[in-house]
Amino acid sequence: MKKLFLFATVVALLHSCATQDVKVEVYNPAEEARVNEMVEVDFPTIAQRLSLADDAKVVVLDAAGEQVPYQITYDGKLIFQTTVEPGSRMEYTVKAGEPDSFAVKAVGDYYPERVDDIAWENDCIAFRTYGPALQATGEKAYGYDVWVKRVDFPVVEARYDGELNPETVAEINRLKETNPDSAQALYNSVSYHIDHGNGLDYYKVGPTLGAGTSALLDADGKIVYPYCYAKYEILDNGPLRFTVSLEYLPFAYGNDTVTESRLVSLDAGSQLNRIEVSYAGLSQPATMVTGIVLHDTDSVMAYDAEAGYAAYADPADAVNGRTFLGMAYPVAVEMAAPVYFEAAERAERGAEGHLLMQQTYAPGSTATYYAGAGWDKWGFDTPEDWFEYMNYFAAALRTPLEVVIK
Repeated sequence: MKKLFLFATVVALLHSCATQDVKVEVYNPAEEARVNEMVEVDFPTIAQRLSLADDAKVVVLDAAGEQVPYQITYDGKLIFQTTVEPGSRMEYTVKAGEPDSFAVKAVGDYYPERVDDIAWENDCIAFRTYGPALQATGEKAYGYDVWVKRVDFPVVEARYDGELNPETVAEINRLKETNPDSAQALYNSVSYHIDHGNGLDYYKVGPTLGAGTSALLDADGKIVYPYCYAKYEILDNGPLRFTVSLEYLPFAYGNDTVTESRLVSLDAGSQLNRIEVSYAGLSQPATMVTGIVLHDTDSVMAYDAEAGYAAYADPADAVNGRTFLGMAYPVAVEMAAPVYFEAAERAERGAEGHLLMQQTYAPGSTATYYAGAGWDKWGFDTPEDWFEYMNYFAAALRTPLEVVIK
């Protein structure tokens, strides 16, 4: 009997270890539903509870016992998407196991063949920023670019492959000498500036802040435009989050030599990037702005400094539709308003001005904000739909989901 008892005890212990799990509760304190919002949980804490190594494989299960796609980020966060009704709670279970294969919804890459572009996307929208090879050409492109899309799977890699394929480029150049119409037709068939069914690049950045880039103002209140990044490191690359670290060349700011760093991340399901900005070498507080370029004087926009958001509808294109742009802060800002160029600068930049959000940057701090875009052919029919989304997004930043490891 004693041997049988000991055997039963061992079996019970083994059974206990095999079924060990951790509960994660997500509560929505807001008055609006939170749909496909990303949740972050400290993974080392989960791993410790489960007696696992930090690089161990786990599964995340919803209340019905179905696997939920997740990612473990470079900074040790277990992230997954949730939908929670107002005032409601959702419970998830994390335990050791072999996860299913998950569809990639957020991904990006470095493209040296296209003058050092870094481009990234999720299941909603795509973006691009410019690198040192472009700066070396003398072209001035300071802001984030937007590539609209209308499919929920990655398309950026294929767009670059089509546009930059060496054999196709050579054939286009050959045909230009003998048959310009055929050359144009071949170019049109591969160009990412033409919508082939999944979207395109038709947004105009130019020498402006583009789609929500940040910058400091000088002593005269003029924007000190950041140029292209100098160094980069991709930290997360799907399936649910893309993160890139960017460092810029030092620049003179008053009596200081300042180096800007950015951490840009895009989550699945979101129209907006999370952007963290810091300025090393700054000796005193400075005025920082984030901006969206205005391409017309009769602009359709909405902005609220207290609510922490600004939104703009770019002029409609007869063929490609209308791009919507937006910025949001988790706190109130000092100013949100359009600022228009004088005639000379309007001509220089090929734009009318910027919709700006302004705050004071403290030396040694990190400023965090969100910026992104939408399209009237993929999820937003009207400017009002976009403005509503931006208002909702900013409000959600101030009433975050409450996540508890139980």
